[in-house]
This record gives sequence, C-alpha cells and structure tokens, in this order.
Amino acid sequence: MQSSGEKQPINFVILTISLLAVCYNCILAFINHNITPLTPNAVVLCEVVLQIASFSYLLTKGIYEEDIAPLFYLLLTIVLTIFVIAINKQAYIDHLRNVMIIFAFSIMGRLSNERTVKLTFKISCIIVLAVLICEIVSVKEYVALFHPAEYFQNTRGVPPATYSDLGLFRGALGFEGRFSFGLIDHRSSSIFLEQVSLANFCGVMVLYLISFSNRLGLLDRLLFFSTVVLILLTNDTRTMLIFSLICVAGYFIYPWLPKALDLLTMPVIIVVGFVIHALKPTVTGDNFVGRINGTVKAFLGMDLQSTIGLQLDQVGIFFDSGYVYIIYGATIFGLILFWLYASLYPGGETVNQRRLGHALSLFLFLNLMIGSTAIFSMKTAGLVWLLVGFLKFHEGTQAKQPQKLALATSS
Repeated sequence: MQSSGEKQPINFVILTISLLAVCYNCILAFINHNITPLTPNAVVLCEVVLQIASFSYLLTKGIYEEDIAPLFYLLLTIVLTIFVIAINKQAYIDHLRNVMIIFAFSIMGRLSNERTVKLTFKISCIIVLAVLICEIVSVKEYVALFHPAEYFQNTRGVPPATYSDLGLFRGALGFEGRFSFGLIDHRSSSIFLEQVSLANFCGVMVLYLISFSNRLGLLDRLLFFSTVVLILLTNDTRTMLIFSLICVAGYFIYPWLPKALDLLTMPVIIVVGFVIHALKPTVTGDNFVGRINGTVKAFLGMDLQSTIGLQLDQVGIFFDSGYVYIIYGATIFGLILFWLYASLYPGGETVNQRRLGHALSLFLFLNLMIGSTAIFSMKTAGLVWLLVGFLKFHEGTQAKQPQKLALATSS
C-alpha cells in the first residue's frame, strides 16, 4: 500500500467528473441569476451529461471481474425499474438514476489512484469551506453570488418563503424551536444552496477522515476536521452530529468489529425506530423522534401492493421517509438490493476498510430512517462511492492487477 500518491499521475477525467458532481448546483445557480433563467430541465441535463461522461469513460476502460458486483446490481435494478414501469404504466427512473451513480463511482474508485482521490476530496473541501465562510461572514454577499431562493423556484418549483426576504432557500431558514447552536440565524448551505446536502457532505468528510487519516498529512487533517466542525456548528444537523460523535469512538472500535456486522446495521436501526415509536408514539414534527415516528408510521401504513411496486403514484408522499420511498419506487427488492450492496461491497480486510464499511452502513441507514433519499444525490454520493471503490481495490488482497472479462472492450 502506498503511503502517499505524490508521484502518481492525476486522472483528470475522474477528478473533473467528481468535482462537477459536487459543484454543479452552485454553477447552475450562478448562471440562473447572472446569465439566463433556468428551468428544471437544466438540472436534469446537467446530471445526464455527467452520467454520460462517467459511463463513456468506463466503456473506454472495459469491464473487469472486479466490477461484477456493481454491474449485477445495476442490471437487477434495471429489471426492477422495467417491472415497476410496466405494472404502473408510468415512467419512473428515480431509483435507477441513484443506482447508476453508485455503479459509476464505485468503478471509478477502482480506476482511480491515491493522488486523484486525495485531490478530489481536498479541492471539494476547500471550495465548500471557502463558500461556507463567505455565507457565515456575509449572508448578503452569499445570496448575491447564488440567489438560492430564486434558483430553487426556477429549477425545482419551490416558492421563496413569505416570511423572509433574505433570498435563501426556504428550508435553510429554519424555524423557532429548531435545534441550533445559535452561531448564525439560518442553517448553512454553502455551495449546495440547501441545508441537507451540506449536512451529508459533512458526513462524507467524516467517512473520509475515519478511513483515510493515516494517508493524510497534518495540514490536510486539520482542513477536513475544521470543515466538519464548522458545518456541525452552523448547519444544525442533529443526525450528522450524532453520526460524527459515534465515529469518534468508532475510529478505535470499528477495526475490531467483523464486517458481517454491517448486514445487521439496517435491521437494527429499523427495530430501534419501532421501539422508539412504541415508547413515544405521539411525538411529531421536525425533531429526531418525530422524524423516526414519521418513517415508522409510513412502514405501518404499507400493504402488499405497495411493497411490490403497485402503488407508484403514491411514492412522492414518502419523500421524507427514505426506506418507504425506496420500496414504493423500487419494490421491497430494491431496498434489499441496496442493503446488500452497501453492506457487502465495501472491503473488510484492512483497518481502513473496516472503519469505512461500518461507518458507511451507519451513515446510509440512519439517514434513511430520519430523512429523505438525499444520500443518493450525486452531489455527495459520488464522493462516497469513489472512496469505497478506491479503498476496496487499493488495500488488502484486492490490491492487484484486475482481470478483464472476455466480453470487455479494449481500452
């Protein structure tokens, strides 16, 4: 294993695709206000172009034996998508798009090298931190750059808040009684322009720190640690605060835990959710217990038809209940496939791999219990699976020359 990748060539294709996946939202927002108003099609087109670019790059490299798991996951998801569309006679590719992101970045992680991965995370972190500081120091300057409320109105159909003229996205304004450290008067969003993606970016940086710190110098560790702390203090994210504190202890504990425990993370979290609901069934609202109760109630309201994808028209109702949202849009088998892939695909031989695997399971499945499917967003999911793919194939016995499949094209 290389301790540093300073002499390795930078893979500029992977670097560019990964950085654009993180930054495209703020780029579009700048264009929306300063050049020409955009429509929802602009966001879709941007994601499609990035998907095409990543798949085109993978095709030039060919498919290897090491890529069978993500390829099999993608093919099964395509089958499920066709099934759901056929029985509902309604177009729906949301979950397929999510799996395409996982597929592409998992393999790009294998194709990447340490220098490229480090540079991708470092540049992303610097950009997010710089814009976050601008947002904290002067909200007016931040809004003048991106005009978040206007951008989300034009591209997502979300009207600006009537009780504020700051120009921020309405979800980032928070509300009275919302958990907060009180350092700023709204929930920070940085380049993502909305608070949820910044919170998840914080989680991604924790995943990187917990699994990559022995490959980083002191200044880089300080950069990522400072960014995590600043996001936690300004974004008011309860989930990522809990996740980060667990990972502090997990850094020392995870290496001693067998990889098989990753398979238990999702069932345990769901069971704990049902226990919390049983103890406090009347709690509602935008708080930790209220979010869990919302997901559990959605679970309890499901029937056989919804679990096998026969009620696709109701999928939008459960956008804030991640598990149920996946089931309605991809059947119970879509959720099972994601559970198996997220639990089994990450490596489990080395200390770093076990740290990443255990932390990743907690990050994904805790998020699905208390929130939406934001963990699938290209803005943060790309970095996650790039890291997973890299560590899986650049540490342990997997760190060897990959074997190309006979059906693959030559590079």
